[in-house]
Amino acid sequence: MKPGVLALQGAFREHVEALGALGLDAIEVREPEQLATVDVLFLPGGESTTLGRLLLTSGLLAPLAQRLTAGLPVFGTCAGLILLATEVTDGRPDQVSFGALDCTVRRNGYGRQRDSFEAPLTFDQPVGVAGRFPGVFIRAPLIERTGEAIEVLARHEDHPVLVRQGAVWASTFHPELAGDLRLHQRFISEVTS
Repeated sequence: MKPGVLALQGAFREHVEALGALGLDAIEVREPEQLATVDVLFLPGGESTTLGRLLLTSGLLAPLAQRLTAGLPVFGTCAGLILLATEVTDGRPDQVSFGALDCTVRRNGYGRQRDSFEAPLTFDQPVGVAGRFPGVFIRAPLIERTGEAIEVLARHEDHPVLVRQGAVWASTFHPELAGDLRLHQRFISEVTS
């Protein structure tokens, strides 16, 4: 099993380090040829409009859309969630969105940088992660609507913050910054079993 991390901008190094701590040698994906070699992909937090532009200029936009349509397991965090949503509010008119998760997401829905916070999270459904999980919210998007195919796995103040639709997972928070490997481990375990 070969994991990849989209490494164009944002918190990709932290995902690579988390996967390395789990004994997995992740590929930093910057080109279509690298994307073709991975079995799962992490889309990091960062700046969603910048990531969208870099996906286009790197030649990764169309190949990633094709891999998602073909069922590539993906975990998107923060900006990665925005890239996966079917609808983005408060985005730019040219906002890149792959439509892999049937949800509506508001960019910076929790506020600006100064409104960033940490909160302990518990899981709504059994996901193989017991106890509380440290949620790190940095200019986090807010999930405003979820479709019928979406499973809400965790909430913060009645808002979904961790969701999945088949082999696509996404969080409004940054598990790669939490110092807790359980979500990375659970995602890898679930999509490769």
